[in-house]
Amino acid sequence: MALPYLCPCPSSSPRFCLLNTNQTPNSPKLRRVNCSSSSITTDQTQQISFSDAELKLIDALIGIQGRGRSASPQQLSDVESAVKVLEGLEGLKNPTDSGLVEGRWRLTFTTRPGTASPIQRTFVGVDVFTVFQDIYLRTNDPRVSNIVKFSDIVGELKVEAVASIKDGKRILFRFDRAAFSFKFLPFKVPYPVPFRLLGDEAKGWLDTTYLSPSGNLRISRGNKGTTFVLQKVILPRQKLLAAIAEGNGVTEAINEFLSLNSDSENNDYELLEGDWEMIWSSQVETDSWIENAANGLMGKQIVKKDGRMKFEVNIVPAFRFSMSGKFMKSGSSRYDLKMDDGAIIGGPFGYPVEMEKTINLHIMYTDEKMRISRGYENILFVHLRTA
Repeated sequence: MALPYLCPCPSSSPRFCLLNTNQTPNSPKLRRVNCSSSSITTDQTQQISFSDAELKLIDALIGIQGRGRSASPQQLSDVESAVKVLEGLEGLKNPTDSGLVEGRWRLTFTTRPGTASPIQRTFVGVDVFTVFQDIYLRTNDPRVSNIVKFSDIVGELKVEAVASIKDGKRILFRFDRAAFSFKFLPFKVPYPVPFRLLGDEAKGWLDTTYLSPSGNLRISRGNKGTTFVLQKVILPRQKLLAAIAEGNGVTEAINEFLSLNSDSENNDYELLEGDWEMIWSSQVETDSWIENAANGLMGKQIVKKDGRMKFEVNIVPAFRFSMSGKFMKSGSSRYDLKMDDGAIIGGPFGYPVEMEKTINLHIMYTDEKMRISRGYENILFVHLRTA
């Protein structure tokens, strides 16, 4: 019987960490990211540290949903390549002997081999759930706990294991208890697995193959052949994408992200070429899909170098709605879009749709992978670059 081995990630860990002061001369060069915590009412700032190689892995994870379940072959290749680079670098030596491995870790990515447990297959790939791992080895009851948080309102599932350190990288564990904690019940509901009767099936190990000198990032490999990427410090862009995936607190996450990138108010952002998928808007879609498509409330935008743009929405398999037009810069980070050529396309055939729409687009932030903007009727949008 497969065991419920879930990956770790921290939600209750501090939002931001001070730069590590215990770096060795051979530690990877760190890039400092200035961030101000929303829990601090003064102008005090803290600094997060990630090396260039660590940021390359974090960037490779952008746009992957289900913590790896929806990853394309190219995305998987990019993640695996970044993981191997980090594992080949000198991270923190003997991570299990360091206090930095302790605490709550948040799962951001996991491979999904056929040996993955039913719980891992059921919960880990669902973005609306948050998955954590608590590691506490320096107590009189050393434990590793895997936690699935359904929501602040519903509650969580916690699967616990007795743990011990084998060597500088490996933690041995044996599952011994698990329970659901529902907010609407005054008692815990036991998870129905008889761990005591499972014998060796209830045992396993977890290797930490990379732990960042700052203690912010961890790569682990388990006895089931699974690779995990876990973080204590979640960068603002990751927090925003997680809020969108979970469908909770998105506007607040956008405001926090923009405030942490306060220079964005003074930047003159360009409308970057490429395919941009709309992943969130501040307006609920109407009953008319064609109106949603025309207003950019669904589908993707294709931005071309020649000043042309296309909105494209898949209606049903083999049919899509396409609306194209021109864009022209009208001010700092502002564009006028005139969309006047619409059609419903099926295979090689197209049915013209007479429609004209003028949209004023204000780009509030953009980088090579993500864009935040205001468009039709001052609606707030988040797009991810997919190509």
